[in-house]
Amino acid sequence: MFFIKKRKNLDAAVLTDLKCYIDSVSAEQADAAVFEEATAKIPLPAANKASTSFSQRKSAPKPYECGAAPIQTDKEDFAYQSAVCKAPSSLVDVLKTIDESFSEMLFRKIDEKNMSDAQCYKKAGRDRKLFSKIRSQPNYKPSKATAVAFALALELSLDETKELLGKAGFALSHSSKFDIIIEYCIQNGIYDIFQVNEALYEFDQVTL
Repeated sequence: MFFIKKRKNLDAAVLTDLKCYIDSVSAEQADAAVFEEATAKIPLPAANKASTSFSQRKSAPKPYECGAAPIQTDKEDFAYQSAVCKAPSSLVDVLKTIDESFSEMLFRKIDEKNMSDAQCYKKAGRDRKLFSKIRSQPNYKPSKATAVAFALALELSLDETKELLGKAGFALSHSSKFDIIIEYCIQNGIYDIFQVNEALYEFDQVTL
């Protein structure tokens, strides 16, 4: 599927640095999990428990009902109530707010990068048949690997990559070694798909 080009191998120092990055992210995840488990076991102070009776709670107006008096008076509660009251009243209204699709963002970014379609799908290691399917189907949903490959081909920033993946229903998570490697490569300007695949292969991950 890949187009022919001179392959550039990843430097050993980069792979070592990537391993350290994966280990540090994994350590942060582990620490966060331990902290969450520890804090979950701490009992709440008696002052924080609700003092109202069951009948009072049952008859009290709900904070999300329009026109109901807010139970608390802080700014966050008022902002929440206001937002709910102004929410779209029907499914039709909600659908009118739909964002651009994966393919729409993809082609917008291709234009912004002044690339041709062929340059983009070849750099992403994809064929013309797949690319034509994406172009002809505005709501086409690619695989995560394909979405990442196009993000690399377009040399998107990490935020742009997350946005493009989000259009296809995916995300980058620190609970996935594959995602951590992709994040590392983008942050360090490693966009060559062969080099990214080498990094993925080195850590026993599915390649692009």
